[in-house]
Amino acid sequence: MSRTSAIEWGLRLPGQPSLAVHDNHWANGERDLVLHKPTVVPEMPAALSNLHNRLRTGISLSTRPGELRVMVFPTYVDAQERPRIKKSLTTWDLANVMGLPRLEELTAREGVRLEAAFDRPDLPPVDLDDPQHEKPLQHALFFPAADDETPVVAFVRFRVVPVLRHIGWLSPDDE
Repeated sequence: MSRTSAIEWGLRLPGQPSLAVHDNHWANGERDLVLHKPTVVPEMPAALSNLHNRLRTGISLSTRPGELRVMVFPTYVDAQERPRIKKSLTTWDLANVMGLPRLEELTAREGVRLEAAFDRPDLPPVDLDDPQHEKPLQHALFFPAADDETPVVAFVRFRVVPVLRHIGWLSPDDE
């Protein structure tokens, strides 16, 4: 087993219990993000409770020096109120699921870009100005290694916000 040190980020919604996102830095060199499960979990809908300590998002090295990436796998809630992820989407589908303005906001950050997760010749380009709707692919968000905020914002947007919308804690128009 490896030990971890976590940087905790708080997520607060008016009238709801606070949530904590942990940016875990493991002794073995790995790094991930997760919705931290507190010792005492306040009352909340099952879909959100089931997200705690599950569906981690790994942060890994990019092929470019000084750059990291997180996979963009949006969460949805199944019929049993279990959060699940969708790995392959067309860029058009990803923009519709996540909201084009939210993706543009993330990629407007300095040094941040959205691309295909893997460099394969048969994959279409990822272009938010003209999102392709022909071929599903796995997307990744690339960001500077010194940027600690972007992966957390991305994690909240891709993993937590869809569940908060599902349970009614956020409306589709809420940021």
